[in-house]
Amino acid sequence: MNPVDIAEPMHSRWSPSVFDDAHQLTDAEITRLLEAAQWAPSSGNRQPWRYVVAPRGSAAHAVLVPHLSRGNSGWVPRASVVFLSAVVLGTDGDELKDLLIPAHDVGQASAHLTLQAEAMGLKAHQFGGFDHAAVAAGLGLPDDARLIAGIAVGVRGNPADVPERDAERDHRVRDRRPLADTVYDDRWGHAWPGLAPSGPATAPAERS
Repeated sequence: MNPVDIAEPMHSRWSPSVFDDAHQLTDAEITRLLEAAQWAPSSGNRQPWRYVVAPRGSAAHAVLVPHLSRGNSGWVPRASVVFLSAVVLGTDGDELKDLLIPAHDVGQASAHLTLQAEAMGLKAHQFGGFDHAAVAAGLGLPDDARLIAGIAVGVRGNPADVPERDAERDHRVRDRRPLADTVYDDRWGHAWPGLAPSGPATAPAERS
């Protein structure tokens, strides 16, 4: 069980590495996931996020797969669909120099998509291990866009169908940095004193 009392679907969310490579998502289901991202908070309502939709077997999927890192090449292709998030920087010089807020907004949109997947009985696993430049070139991204990450979405598969290295990931004990090491008061590094006492921030793989 998740050791903290947080709301669903955050409580149940975790990131598997074993997907069912026969499962498919309908266009309507994919659209629903993207609608969740669409309504994420956005600074000035600029909505700097863009997504490339790469269902398994699609042309976009074929662009991505050869450029996955070794650690991701076994499990990512099995997911039903991969969403590749990108940030669009805008046209004026100041925006082009500063990725900070736009990238923050893309992260929020991707979190919304991930939680919507959980609410739909799906699982999502975000990843950054791929050749960003090669994939961007293969997909024809313009100069004012930057690829951020991938989000693999699908349903859980049979661990017996994948290499042991990938199956083992789903049984690792996951942990999180204690809040006292993350949340500060008026002095950087000094824990905010309002934190409630809690146990170790660890949980089985079902909470990664």
